[in-house]
Amino acid sequence: MKIAILTSGIMPVPAVQGGAVETLIDFYLSYNDHHRLHDITVFSVWNPDVEQHQALRSTVNHYVYIKTNGCLAILKKRVFQLTHVQEYYHHSMAYYLHEAIKQIHIKNYDLIIIENRPGYVLTLNKQLINPTCILHLHNDFLNIETQNAPTIFQGYGRIICISNFITAKVNQIAPKHAKAITVHNAIDTKLFYGAKSAKREAIGFSEDDFVLVYSGRLNEEKGILPLVKAVKQLAKSKIKLLIIGDSNYGMDKHPTPFVDRLHQEVEFIKDQIVFTGFIDYSQIPSYLKMADIAVIPSMWDEPFGLTVVEAMAAGLPLITTRSGGIPEICEGVATIVDRDNIVENLANAILELYENPEKREAMAIISLKHSKFFDKERYAEEFYRALETM
Repeated sequence: MKIAILTSGIMPVPAVQGGAVETLIDFYLSYNDHHRLHDITVFSVWNPDVEQHQALRSTVNHYVYIKTNGCLAILKKRVFQLTHVQEYYHHSMAYYLHEAIKQIHIKNYDLIIIENRPGYVLTLNKQLINPTCILHLHNDFLNIETQNAPTIFQGYGRIICISNFITAKVNQIAPKHAKAITVHNAIDTKLFYGAKSAKREAIGFSEDDFVLVYSGRLNEEKGILPLVKAVKQLAKSKIKLLIIGDSNYGMDKHPTPFVDRLHQEVEFIKDQIVFTGFIDYSQIPSYLKMADIAVIPSMWDEPFGLTVVEAMAAGLPLITTRSGGIPEICEGVATIVDRDNIVENLANAILELYENPEKREAMAIISLKHSKFFDKERYAEEFYRALETM
């Protein structure tokens, strides 16, 4: 098939600036390059770091770039904003879509895959003649409360969701005409399986310490504050907490009010806690593997939870919360606690694993085994299979 891909319009593909959506696009494009299944053109925002990327050498995957930064692009976006006041999305994303559609007009595509922007289909249906569109949905952006939900839902031939949690919310829009299916997200598990543990002494921990690890953004919805409070409640000097990440993927130069509050909370146990700040993704496996258990205490309805899979792929026993799509990833593998009375629930779960090394060992084995389902090769294979079920 001849396929066009519309990205979210913010970060580039290949994923030279990171981004979960962009990385997952890279996974299925790499699979296509290897197996030569389809002729695919990606319409992406431009970034100078993409120019020498090896992915651009593919003969089956093609990359068309739209400049959204720089003086001329900013001027064009401003003119677009003034002349298109009723767009569904922010003018920057709407401008990207407008420029992409002008180029899509030139060629006839069998499918247009839209990445995580349900509302794009409204513009496509106005400007193109009956395009066959598939939505790849990564967040809770299409449900019965979404603006223009019935029209958007009707505009897609298939909606591929990253979890059953998201699939169920989409299908509530038209239960008799359910068109959403699930293809679970994935990671590059080989990065984790082959990694060696970083040295504990390099960050001030000893081999005798019992190390908990949290990996993710430092914001309220991720539950890091209740985790810190749980560690304070336990008051055991051998329990240490390694906090990997910052508030915005290394792009924030100054601490947010929440991060300031977090540091205030740890003041009296700061000898038990290490903040790494932003860590490049290639180093995450080594940092995870220095821990005894991982804690992912999400306080919002996670659409999926890639950090959960990463912890399992690192072979760690896992404590997490009953939030969104997380349970379907690790039910029967992890200790899953309710978000009500979260501090006490986390403290009790940590203490149980602290006092039961045999249980930790058994959980570590099953975590590693279960993570194999979420490998990028399986994900790409299922993604392309879903395209064939239109």
